[in-house]
This record gives sequence, structure tokens and C-alpha cells, in this order.
Amino acid sequence: QLQLVESGGGLVQPGGSLRLSCAASGFTLDYYAIGWFRQAPGKEREGVSCISSSGGGTNYLDSVKGRFTISRDNAKNTVYLQMNSLKPEDTAVYYCAASVFRLCTVVRSSSDYRYWGQGTQVTVSS
Repeated sequence: QLQLVESGGGLVQPGGSLRLSCAASGFTLDYYAIGWFRQAPGKEREGVSCISSSGGGTNYLDSVKGRFTISRDNAKNTVYLQMNSLKPEDTAVYYCAASVFRLCTVVRSSSDYRYWGQGTQVTVSS
């Protein structure tokens, strides 16, 4: 069975950090650009970050630039999202997804992602 599983979410105070993991089973992530998305209650899902299949290319939502870092370890078949200086507005369910493309520069929308995880809750609150 092909699936992505996110982990690492939780409750953290403003200014704190979390590292999310996205692990694949049933297929290898080597050939896919991987994206992180989030959806807050009452809001549309938004793309947070993307990393190319090689790890050489990344992009970020403007509001997380300088605070979040995406990385991947293809040997472990896992992609990470390091989130620092968290703010209450970062509260959301975070999803990872595997694109049909290798390069983030080619990805245009969430419809370009083939496999999705079930999500992990991140809550930033004092």
C-alpha cells in the first residue's frame, strides 16, 4: 500500500520549535518533489514549502521564510519540515504530499500532487 505518514506535530508555545516528518511506505520518494501544506480551521489549504527530488531546490510560503526549513533524507525515505519561531497563526493541520514532478519549479497547484498523508496537528498557543 502506497502511503505517506506525517508525525511530529503537537502543542508548542509561541517562539517554540517543532520538526515534522513525512515518511513514505510502499514507494520510494527519490523521484518526487515533496510539498508541505497546511489548513487552518475555516481557511483554505495553502502550500508551505516544496523540495525537489534531489533536494537541490526548495521554495517557501513568504510568511514562513527564515523560520521553516524543508529537507529530505532519501536514504530514510523521509522528508522533514523544521519549524522555528512558531507563531499562533502557524496553527493548522500540516500535510505532506508527493508530486508527479521532480522539480518544485514545475509544480503549479495542489492538483500536481499524487500522494497525500493524513495530516498532523500543530497548535501554537500559550
